[in-house]
Formats: sequence, C-alpha cells, structure tokens
Amino acid sequence: MTAKRYLLVALVAFAAALAAVLVARLWLAPAPRVESEVHALLHQRLTLDAAQERRIDELEAAFAKRREALEAEMRADNQRLADAIAAEHGYGPRVGAAVDRSHHVMGELQKETLRHIFAMRGVLRPEQAAQFDAAIVKALTKPVQSTR
Repeated sequence: MTAKRYLLVALVAFAAALAAVLVARLWLAPAPRVESEVHALLHQRLTLDAAQERRIDELEAAFAKRREALEAEMRADNQRLADAIAAEHGYGPRVGAAVDRSHHVMGELQKETLRHIFAMRGVLRPEQAAQFDAAIVKALTKPVQSTR
C-alpha cells in the first residue's frame, strides 16, 4: 500500500470512531426525564389520597414495563447503527436506515411518556392538576443543559 492509501484508511477509521462517539454522546447520554420531575411533584408536593396513590402506582408500573421494552429496542437500534457505521464508514443506506429506525422508536417512547403523563393527570383533582400542568410546562421549557 502507498502512504496515501494508509493515510486514507486511517482518516476513515478516525471519522468512524468520531461518529460513534458523537452518536453515543447524543443518544446514549441520559437526559433528565420529565416524568422524574413529575413523579417528584406527585409523591412529594401534592397530597394524594389513598385511591389516587394506588391508581398512580398502577399507571407507573405499566409504564415502566413499556418504557423498558422501548429502551431495549433503542439499545438494539444503537447496535445496528454501530454495525452500519463499522460496515459503511460513512453515511450510507444502512446508516440512514438505522438512524430512521432509532428515531421511530424514540418517537414512540415520547408518545408513550405523554400518554402516561396524561393518564396520571386524569387521576388528580382540579387544584392538583393545575400544579401538575405548571410543573409539566416548567420541565419542558427549561433550557437544555450541555453534555460537556
């Protein structure tokens, strides 16, 4: 091999490794979950009666199972993306398909999270729902923190 060819191979390998690191930072870095803040409000600041506590516990258990399944799908999608990057060393059809698949699953998780939040809201009394709504708006509109 010529020196130019070695340099090209090294640059492609470096670019693939850099892309994998960026993907991991963007997709795998845990962001604070809105539902975590909402759950803190529900269990610490709102005075729930026993029936509300019981119903919310049921909703949380069901959502935890669904979230776990979707997160497992996202991990599998990340593996497919890593495999595609390793195979194509650039933005090829496999990489594009893996990105599209992961975005679909992320969207499903977001939809499931919102359904869960609205289901919990449905358990609350009107004065509790007003506080809940304010907490949701605050959590969704706070500035995004840098991962650095």
